[in-house]
Amino acid sequence: MSAFLNSDNAYKVYMEQPKGFEEGGDDYIWRLRKTLYETMQSTHDWAENLDRTFEGHGYYKLKADPQIHSRVYSDEFTLTSTWTNNILGTSSTIKGEILVKSQLGTSYKIKDLGEAKLILGMQIDRNPTTGDITLSQRAYCKCMIKHLNMENCSPKSTPLPPGLLLTTDNCPNTPDKITEMKDIPY
Repeated sequence: MSAFLNSDNAYKVYMEQPKGFEEGGDDYIWRLRKTLYETMQSTHDWAENLDRTFEGHGYYKLKADPQIHSRVYSDEFTLTSTWTNNILGTSSTIKGEILVKSQLGTSYKIKDLGEAKLILGMQIDRNPTTGDITLSQRAYCKCMIKHLNMENCSPKSTPLPPGLLLTTDNCPNTPDKITEMKDIPY
């Protein structure tokens, strides 16, 4: 999460000295000059810094989703999506892809991980012949089934009868039922 170190704190942020790095005794604290991952303000400050960088390269931020930036430059259209410190982008031309990587590389130390295959739990499959892109959450679903200990469940086309109305009256209401359901997160 070193990307956060590219932005300054909007407010004064202090922290206790980490073990092994104490200077001047245990009574001292540190004032952070740069944002640090997992501090309350860091994500906001990093996003603001990245917004200014994108704007400086001619991008516009979408009003519907502020983490999406787009740009039309010459004959190409480029679109980027950011979450935390990761950026996924696409361009209508190879030239546009190279340009955006070059421009971001002048502002930040970047690491190109190549063609995206898995993003936010979605698997990305490309068909080079047709140019089709398919998104699948199969891997995420398998992970959740395992997490919920449901590997041996019986698949059903519809787990509940259509039109069933669920209310708080359906919640466990006896001590035995409450005990039985206490470790089941759904």
